[in-house]
Amino acid sequence: MSETDRKLHREAALVAGRPAPHIPPRQTKADRIADDAEAIAVAKALAREFAAGAAERDRERRLPIAEIERFSQSGLWAITIPKEYGGAGVSGATLAEVTAIIAAADSSLGQIPQNHFYMVEALRLAGTEEQKKHYFARILDGDRLGNAFTEIGTKTPVDYKTAFRNVDGELLLNGQKFYATGSLFAHILVVVAKDETGRVHIVFIDRATPGVSLVDDWSSFGQRTTGSGTVTFDNVAITPFQTVDHDVVFERPTAMGPFAQIIHAAVQVGNARGALNEAVTYVRTYSRPFFELTIEHGYEDPHTIHAVGEVSIRVNAAEALLARAGRLLDIATESPDDRTVAAASIAVAEAKAYGTEVAQLAANKLIELGGARSTLESYGLDRFWRNAKTHALHDPVRWKYHHIGNYYLNGLLPPRHGAL
Repeated sequence: MSETDRKLHREAALVAGRPAPHIPPRQTKADRIADDAEAIAVAKALAREFAAGAAERDRERRLPIAEIERFSQSGLWAITIPKEYGGAGVSGATLAEVTAIIAAADSSLGQIPQNHFYMVEALRLAGTEEQKKHYFARILDGDRLGNAFTEIGTKTPVDYKTAFRNVDGELLLNGQKFYATGSLFAHILVVVAKDETGRVHIVFIDRATPGVSLVDDWSSFGQRTTGSGTVTFDNVAITPFQTVDHDVVFERPTAMGPFAQIIHAAVQVGNARGALNEAVTYVRTYSRPFFELTIEHGYEDPHTIHAVGEVSIRVNAAEALLARAGRLLDIATESPDDRTVAAASIAVAEAKAYGTEVAQLAANKLIELGGARSTLESYGLDRFWRNAKTHALHDPVRWKYHHIGNYYLNGLLPPRHGAL
């Protein structure tokens, strides 16, 4: 690693790197979810549990290890596995709603499985039959995939130095990843790496493999408990069976891009929903009337009523855009071609762009309507704004507007990649 790279990592790790938590091999098999309706019902039940400790986990930057175990053992992490392999094969709309339900309770928990689902879809599109049977079975039993995707110190976020090479007849992988969301909680790390020809692959590596090092050094002011820290690979031995060509899923029309992005859109919509719900609860419970008014309760303030009405309309609109995006994603998944994939990509981009704006609006209104008392650290209400702002930086909304405008104004199809 160059000195520049080392400096970038030091600057990123404002919190001293803590050892990764111990994640033992899975002891019990996860529940099996049968269909879309059950997935929604299970997500709602879990969200009620997860919401209770969300503010405390955020305040203490406490990794949600127990919550993640409950989450994956519920069967929700296997809902996109096709029915022919034993999964529920839920729709894209259902996956988005499940994510939004969890994110409304805790947006960090909503984001953590995003790359898990992404890699499941990559397997479905590009894995061999033997790879699908092997890894789908492990996921159905409850094993979690973790992301080792993006690096820092490269020209762009999709430039990769991490690579595997044939050394004396053995494939060895070397590199370092940052923003490795989910890896701290994973049983299997999925690494984006180049082969000797420069093609990008995803590589499935068991957590306990020699040469793998995880550090809990994520120090962002938002999404604090996603565990999006550093993973290092030092001469990690792999086999061809562990590698899946990743470039191939974007060389032909597939729904890979909008599939990846609809989960991010759902995190923002869920965060907006959570902030609005919190605002209603807080105002009903604590808000006092402005002294110029003669009303008894803060929730009778006409300006407050107007503001809640405005935010409610916008949250409902964001939810409708997300549901529409899910329907178009399902069409593109079933019948992928240039037209259907582009329509899905644009619809998902619309949901992500608008959902991002609404999440920040709802988070701002939560504090504005709550008044000075709502800023107390004990309530942790600022987490909605911090989380929405941090998650929005995953991929810039300004570029979504650019591609949306080009699509409608100039008939230009959006590019095929994982960020649109």
